[in-house]
Parts: sequence; structure tokens; C-alpha cells
Amino acid sequence: MSLLEAIRGAFGLLLSGDAALWRIIWISLKTSLIGLALATPPAVMLGYAIAAHRFRGRRIAIWLAQAALSLPTVLIGLLLYLMLSRAGPLGGLNWLFSQPGVVAGQFVIAMPVLVAFTLTAVQAADPRYAETAIAHGAGDWRLMATVLHEVRFGVMAAIISGFGRVISEVGCALMVGGNIAGETRTITTAIALETSKGEFSQGIALGMVLVAIALLMNGALMLLQGDAHMARGHT
Repeated sequence: MSLLEAIRGAFGLLLSGDAALWRIIWISLKTSLIGLALATPPAVMLGYAIAAHRFRGRRIAIWLAQAALSLPTVLIGLLLYLMLSRAGPLGGLNWLFSQPGVVAGQFVIAMPVLVAFTLTAVQAADPRYAETAIAHGAGDWRLMATVLHEVRFGVMAAIISGFGRVISEVGCALMVGGNIAGETRTITTAIALETSKGEFSQGIALGMVLVAIALLMNGALMLLQGDAHMARGHT
């Protein structure tokens, strides 16, 4: 099959509403969004706590948060596989080769991105916001809410980047999910499978979807950056 034929076939699959193709896209979006939604609250609070408090080992915590961004997703998948297998400590959950297992992997992958970006955003915030809140008698929760509101663009950028990270990874989803058709087959694992089989049309179609998602994510980030600059210009 020539490249032109493969591209033509890819457009045909997308426009025809191919059920198998859109099922794969739905599974990817579903597991990525659920994993990201579960990871966001604890990750944002952890990033804020590390950035806003002074404690012994804080530099090590910052170093670990930044270093976790470089962890290969296949290594995360291996560790989760060992934990979720029958002999592992979480084997009783029966999450291996299931959508909950894929969600767990997306959760773990999203956490470092959200923590590191939130940490950086809070560290860069004007300290006068926190000082003003404290002067007005704000408690710990109110103080955190005030600071996070001021760095909301940075937090939103973290969420967008986290989504881009989880939906585009392949190693963890393949190892923990098993690439089961109709259940755990995601966009990236399907691309790897179809390419190995020589079925380039579906791989290209799914690649187009990933590119479209990447463009949307970058567009959203650009809008956030523009809104952030406008907000700073009015303060």
C-alpha cells in the first residue's frame, strides 16, 4: 500500500464513522480524562504544599518532583504490572488488563506533571498575595485557595500538559491494559499494533486524531498564556 492510498484510507475511516476506530478514540479519551481528573486535586495540593512551606528535605522533594517528569512510562507500566498482577500487593483488585488498570496508569503518569507545574507556578507567584491573605486572617485552606486562584493559569496549563502526556503515552497502557480490542486498546497502542500488521490506514487515522488533540492542547495553552499576560497587565 502506497502512502497516498494509506492516507486516503485513513480519511475514509474517519469520515465513515468506523465503529472500531471511534471505540478506540473513546477509550483513550475516557481513561485519560478519568485518570487526569483523579490525579488533579491531590497533585495540585501536593505541588502547593511543597512550594509554600519550608520543611526539612524540601529541596529533595522539589528535586524528586522535577525528576519524576523524566520517568519512562514503560517503567511506570512495569511497576504497576508487578503491583496489579496476581502475586502483587494489589492483585485482589483485578485491574490488570482492564480499563481501571489503564486509568491507574494514567493517574500515576499525570501526577508528576501536575505536581511539578503547580510547584513552579506557586513559586513564581507574587508573595504579596499570600501576605495579604494572612493579614486578613485567612486560614490554611483559605490561603491555599487564594494563592491557587492567583496562579490559576499555571494550574490550568499543568492540567492541559498532563492530559497531553497521558493520552499520548504507549508503554504503560500497553503493559497494564494489554491492548484488548474494545476494552483497553487506546490510540497509541492501536497505532503500534496496526503498524506492525501493515494496516497503515487505521494507524494514520489515529495519528491524525492525536495530532488534532495536540493542536487543540497547544491552542488552549496559547489562549491561557494570552489571558495570563492580560491579567498581569491589568494588575
